[in-house]
Amino acid sequence: MSRKMTVVFHDEELYTDLKVEAARRHMTASEIVAEAVQQWLDEKEDEELLPVVKARLAEYEEKGGRPWSEVKREIEEELANREKLSIAAEKKD
Repeated sequence: MSRKMTVVFHDEELYTDLKVEAARRHMTASEIVAEAVQQWLDEKEDEELLPVVKARLAEYEEKGGRPWSEVKREIEEELANREKLSIAAEKKD
């Protein structure tokens, strides 16, 4: 869904720079503004998540933990063992 919004440039030079960049990149000014807003929103989201990530990392360092590769290997081994037990049980029947 497309939505319209009016952006007022109080700085004539900024407006001109935007139009020149749009022409240089073969894009519309609207596309460049939308791209810039999306990038800004993504960066804000990253900034908000950074303290959470840092807290989880500190918790991991304090309490210890195991790498995902190790946990994944153990899960795969357990599933393989269960498969072997299931096959052995079928052979008994």
